[in-house]
This record gives sequence, C-alpha cells and structure tokens, in this order.
Amino acid sequence: MTTSSHKKMLKQLRGKPAIMQKFLKHNTPKSRSCGFNLKKCKRCGRTGGHIGQYGIDLCRQCFREKALELGFKKYS
Repeated sequence: MTTSSHKKMLKQLRGKPAIMQKFLKHNTPKSRSCGFNLKKCKRCGRTGGHIGQYGIDLCRQCFREKALELGFKKYS
C-alpha cells in the first residue's frame, strides 16, 4: 500500500482490521513516563519554558499573562 498521505492510508486500512491493528501497534507514539515532551503547558500545550513549581504547569509566556490573576506581583 503506497499512499500520498497518512489519512488515505488509515482510510484504506479500515476495511482490514487485522492489518490496522498491526499498523497501529508499530506506529502509535510511545507512552512516556519522563522527559521533555511529558511536561506541557495546561493552557497552550507548549513544551518549552515550562514552569512546574507549585503545580502551576504553565509555559513562561502564559505565566506572564496570568501571573496577576494567580496572585503574583510584578516588581519593576
């Protein structure tokens, strides 16, 4: 099966459940227990610049926008 896009491939495999299971077994992303991509911003989903302290779980850009609502004060 050669296809131009993955959506077309999944459409073709829907009629073949055994092959579909094998395809999904080998091509689904690995579930992770630690690492860079496990920690994501709750608000926008970014993985970089993550602030996890105190259970905040926001990226630095979202934290700057929401800091006053969370109770942090901005000192010049």
